[in-house]
Amino acid sequence: MAFPPLHPAIEQALVAQGYAEPTPVQRAVLEPEAEGRDLLVSAQTGSGKTVAFGVAMAPTLLGEEQYLGGDGRPAALIIAPTRELALQVSRELEWLYKQAGARIVTCVGGMDARREQRALNQGCNIVVGTPGRLRDHLERGHLDLSGLKVAVLDEADEMLDLGFREDLEFILETTPEDRRTLLFSATIARDIAQLAKTYQTDAVRIDTIARDEPHGDIEYRAIRVAPNELEHAVVNVLRAYDAGSALVFCHTRDAVRHLYAGLRERGFAVVGLSGEMGQRERNDALQALRDRHARVCVATDVAARGLDLPDLGLVVHADLPTNKATLLHRSGRTGRAGKKGTSVLLVPYTRRRKADSLLYSANIDAIWSGPPSAEEIRAGDRERMLQDPALTETPAEDDLAVARDILARHPAEQVAAALVKVFRSRLPEPEELYDPGPGQDRKRPERRERDGDFEPSEGPRDHDAFADATWFKLSIGRAKNADPKWILPLLCRIGHVTKKEIGQIRIFDRETKFQIAQGVAGRFLEAAEASEDKDVKVERSTPPTSKDFGPKKKFADREERGERPQRAPRGDRPDWKERAPRAEGDERPARPAFKDRAPRADWKDKAPRGDRPDWKDRPARAEGGDRPARPEWKDKPRGDKPAWKDKAPRPERAERPARAEKPEWKPREERPAPREERKPGRAPRDASARESVPYDPAAPKGDKPFRKPRADGGAFKAGGEYKGPKRAGGFKPDTGFKSGGPKKPFKGKPRA
Repeated sequence: MAFPPLHPAIEQALVAQGYAEPTPVQRAVLEPEAEGRDLLVSAQTGSGKTVAFGVAMAPTLLGEEQYLGGDGRPAALIIAPTRELALQVSRELEWLYKQAGARIVTCVGGMDARREQRALNQGCNIVVGTPGRLRDHLERGHLDLSGLKVAVLDEADEMLDLGFREDLEFILETTPEDRRTLLFSATIARDIAQLAKTYQTDAVRIDTIARDEPHGDIEYRAIRVAPNELEHAVVNVLRAYDAGSALVFCHTRDAVRHLYAGLRERGFAVVGLSGEMGQRERNDALQALRDRHARVCVATDVAARGLDLPDLGLVVHADLPTNKATLLHRSGRTGRAGKKGTSVLLVPYTRRRKADSLLYSANIDAIWSGPPSAEEIRAGDRERMLQDPALTETPAEDDLAVARDILARHPAEQVAAALVKVFRSRLPEPEELYDPGPGQDRKRPERRERDGDFEPSEGPRDHDAFADATWFKLSIGRAKNADPKWILPLLCRIGHVTKKEIGQIRIFDRETKFQIAQGVAGRFLEAAEASEDKDVKVERSTPPTSKDFGPKKKFADREERGERPQRAPRGDRPDWKERAPRAEGDERPARPAFKDRAPRADWKDKAPRGDRPDWKDRPARAEGGDRPARPEWKDKPRGDKPAWKDKAPRPERAERPARAEKPEWKPREERPAPREERKPGRAPRDASARESVPYDPAAPKGDKPFRKPRADGGAFKAGGEYKGPKRAGGFKPDTGFKSGGPKKPFKGKPRA
């Protein structure tokens, strides 16, 4: 079905771009009942929404005119959640409105705001931007939306999830009320419906999403991997699928940096994309993918929305998506515009239940398998090499001449082997991976531990599988707190095996012996020797014997130690009271029997304690107290201490020792000279330099007397102003000098 009649400029652009038939969402927005009205559209990612709202707003912008004119104020505003999506929308509208002479300005964060300001001042027809930068231009007065005819909110659900509700409301409040509002979203949740109800009028609801069917152009695959082999699994998946370009998603920026470095070290043409990068770096990374200079892009979820890359045939989820929406938007980067794509989920066998729940909620029936093996990848390389177009196309004469010279000097097999070597040198080497097997991750392991003997089990165990198992020993025993709770995961991690392939575990004092299935014993030893955990040493060993438990406790023969005397029956034993006394020579005296001991004196029969009355004969306690009232101090006998009046009188004052005499007072004239006058080389002060004016504390501050001018010209004046030479620290009025640090010794010449 072809497009309905459109504006001639739009039709020419669609034909030039190769659009023959509209997608379902493009056909829905061009229906007669949707013409000129507000639209609330939900459509799958990659369904052509940008072209859909581009052709939907064309009648409103162009009308009967051939070209877009106007007075320089923008007639259309498109708001996108991310910088990449805004730049992509701008590129799509450029070719769509090229014949109509549209001037498009992009306003996104991370770009030069002054350049955007100049472009807005020069006039434009369409503005595409992110909410934060658009609001900034509005608040600064650089963007005038008074002549706006159409406002488009692309990926509205993502903008609300990112916290742009306040910015969106601020922008829409500045637009005319008679504008058209086109709202596009992957899902119509409650907050989206509320936003549409507030800012749309009589909107037409368009839903092109099949709720019970996944995206038909995307093939979903789930690959079981060991938790410690995620990076190796990414390498093998990228090598196994012959896609034009691939997008690998990680949760965090650190994971992006780590995986980017690992892939680049292995020889992949890879770029990184995350929120911490500048806008110029992000644009360069995407442009490298479009120009085929890079084949792989490792990104966070910042690239999960609106990103459209040519020939993106593979999406790899290195980290499982957090929810259904993230899974669908990540996978929607491939399988766009009718092209086929593949979405691969790398599922550690410890997170199988999470992956099943995620696929079930998205109604996706994924194909489960193990990771691609190195043999399968090399076989695929052989087929792709045999089908290489360079082997079938007609060669040039110069190339044929060189080929004949090579064949004349070297055998054909050697030339073909060199060609194979050159072909393989351009490809990264695949990794050896372990496949845990289908259903292995669904089982919950149990264990049996008894006296240092540990045997993991997952349901009924096949003991015959370990009849010829290989024994290994670990350089850890009971002396280092060896415990099966952490030894079993340690063996799985360093040896790349599962619990099903580990047999009995015997823990001894200095080492631990364990069984590994015969089929994986060699691979286990190689992985353990290559492990980075140098604190644990794994070696081949022999089955445990009784010697491993240590020597048994030996006892002397019965003849050497003698027969143990037989005890008499308890009934014939004498009573403990009738036992014989201790033998002579014992240090302690023999204790008499209980019946022979003297009876203990009764406390009532004890003699009275001196003249102290019995407690019964004591006077009653005073009322209100627990003890009897004490006598007054004056009634207490003083004993042999004499009364104060009977004490000997103090000695007379004249008999006291005389005080030391004070030095004789001398008049002022006879005192030593002041310190300044005692210094050598300094002239004595003139006593007449001081005023003999009495100090009056009640006088105003400015009238207080100060020193007269000094010989060097410096002086204090009334009011605290200092006109003399400056000192370190400066002078502060009314407070004196600030501290200028420790005083330095005088090194100059003495004053005259």
